[in-house]
Amino acid sequence: MKNIIIHLIATLMITTTHPTALSATPTTTDTIPAQHGYSKVNGINMYYEIYGEGQPLVLVHGGGSTIQSNFETIIPMLAQSRKIIAVELESHGRTGDRPKELTFEQDADDVAALLKNLKIEKADFLGFSNGGTTTMQIAIRHPEIVNKIILGSALCKRDGVPPPFWGFMEHATLDNMPQELKTAYLKVNPDPAGLKRMHDKDASRMVHFKDIPDEQIKSITAPTLIIIGDKDLITPEHAVYMQRLIKNSELAIIPCGHGEYLGIKISPTSDGKEAAYVVPMMEKFLNKTN
Repeated sequence: MKNIIIHLIATLMITTTHPTALSATPTTTDTIPAQHGYSKVNGINMYYEIYGEGQPLVLVHGGGSTIQSNFETIIPMLAQSRKIIAVELESHGRTGDRPKELTFEQDADDVAALLKNLKIEKADFLGFSNGGTTTMQIAIRHPEIVNKIILGSALCKRDGVPPPFWGFMEHATLDNMPQELKTAYLKVNPDPAGLKRMHDKDASRMVHFKDIPDEQIKSITAPTLIIIGDKDLITPEHAVYMQRLIKNSELAIIPCGHGEYLGIKISPTSDGKEAAYVVPMMEKFLNKTN
C-alpha cells in the first residue's frame, strides 16, 4: 500500500478509433498547431494552450502537474474534432502564484475568469484528479459556463481515498514527488524554488481538504461522466457515491491505475493504451444530444 500511495500521490495532491494514437512515433502537443498565451486572471498570469477547432473542451490538470504531464497523450486525439483549451492552474507550470494557500474554489474562479477573457461563453470540461475536484467546483460555482463535465479520479470526500493517504500527506516532501512530475515542471519552468513552492502548497491543500457538502454536489446539473481506474487511488465506493449524488451522471471504471486511462504512465509497466478506447468513450459522452 505504501509504495502505491507514494507513486500515485503526486497526481492527486499535487496528479470510432484514433489509429495514430499508439504508433511508434506518436503525435504530441509539440507536433500539432497550437496557440500559447497568458491571461491576467484574478491577479495572476495564467498560462493556457489552445488546439483544434469545434466545441470547446477545457482540460484541467491534477496536482503537481503541467498540461503536458497529464494530457500529452490525449490532446492530439481530442483536437481532431474539438477546440481544446488546456490550462495550468495557480503555482503550476508556467502560471504565477499568490502569497496564500491554494484552494479548489479559487482555481475554479480562475478558470471561469480565463474563459471570460477568451470570450468563451460555455464549454465542456475534463478535470483529472485535483483537476476533477476543481471541475466540480466550476460546475457548482459557475454552472452558467458549463455544458458537460468529465470527472477523472475526482475527490469530494476525505473517505474517498485509503486512510494511509492522509498520514502520508502530513509528512510529504519534495523527495517523495515522482521524478517524472518534477522533470515536467522544470522543463517548462526551470525554477527549483517554484517547484518546491508548488509541491508544498499542493500538499498543504490536501492536508486541509474538507468534504464537499452533499447539497453542493447534488446541485451539479450538468451531464457528468465519472471515470476511475479499478486500481486507482480513488476508491470504487467513492466513485459510486458521487454517481448517486449527481443526478445526471454516468460511471466508468477502467481496468488500470490512477490516470492511466488518460495515457499517463505512472509505473514502468504502464503503456498508456487505455487512452485509445477511453478517449472515444469520452467523445461519445460529449457528443450525445440528450
